[in-house]
Amino acid sequence: MSAQESNQPEAKTNMHPRNKHREGYDFKALIKTTPALRPFVRTNEYDNFTINFANPEAVKTLNRALLQHYYGIKYWDIPEGFLCPPIPGRADYIHYAADLLASVNNGVIRKGRKVRVLDIGVGANLVYPIVGVREYGWNFVGSELDLEAMASAQSIVEQNSQLKVAVELRQQSKKADIFKGVIKPGELFDLTICNPPFHASAKEAAAGSARKWDNLGLGKDKQPVLNFGGQNTELWYPGGEAAFLKLMAAQSKPFEKQVLWFTTLVSKKENLRILFNALQKEGVKDVQTINMSQGQKVSRIMAWTYLTPEEQQAWGKRTEP
Repeated sequence: MSAQESNQPEAKTNMHPRNKHREGYDFKALIKTTPALRPFVRTNEYDNFTINFANPEAVKTLNRALLQHYYGIKYWDIPEGFLCPPIPGRADYIHYAADLLASVNNGVIRKGRKVRVLDIGVGANLVYPIVGVREYGWNFVGSELDLEAMASAQSIVEQNSQLKVAVELRQQSKKADIFKGVIKPGELFDLTICNPPFHASAKEAAAGSARKWDNLGLGKDKQPVLNFGGQNTELWYPGGEAAFLKLMAAQSKPFEKQVLWFTTLVSKKENLRILFNALQKEGVKDVQTINMSQGQKVSRIMAWTYLTPEEQQAWGKRTEP
């Protein structure tokens, strides 16, 4: 038995201070909100509540419970096989993004519909907009290539009144484009966010899935499935994460005066330098790297702007209510 009190959630103090999931999963409270979670909950060797994270249905039900309990989302579902992201990590990105906006607003967190955020590759799950709307009241545009993912995200929007007034979805019709075809002429965004595909091929993505499967302690005779799911457009891109990041850097330049901060997750540490060098070639005025950590998983956000410090301060005054 650990020193931790039996059945109590394990605190994750390396998360952002405003992250609602810092104290771990309170399964008793989650089951009360979402009774469908109960069959998936068991005790581990330390007599603490947990679920089998190798079970896709268990993971999806946990996500549904988290979104219902902490963010007031009445309906949430995704089609089979689509990315089912860990909610705490997605929430961390949103909170650090809020700090980034505050850094050019005299340290004051900006809230409300005047703050406009573009989520590149919003996916079927819509998690970033859900957290951003519920935590800060921001207004979101979500772009997506996959029509089935779009339909799923739209269903979540339509069945949650707080999202209907704050989230707009736009189809990206060309895989080669990231911002073009989504950002309209003269349209302004305070922030763009992105969780880029990090594998270079379907084969590499499958190998990554198999490694996760083995790490979860399951035999090789079991059929490998991704417990967090993921379609091709979500998991891989020709050339991998590095190629996608270089493309994003180049394609951000034409929108240099329409976006305050461009941001993206960077999964592989070695790709930070690749992205930084690409951004330097485009003439950005400022680049920042934000480190995030959830348990043993370490990730980074890289943020850049083409605006001078004076322009950044003027932007905040212009878009505040």
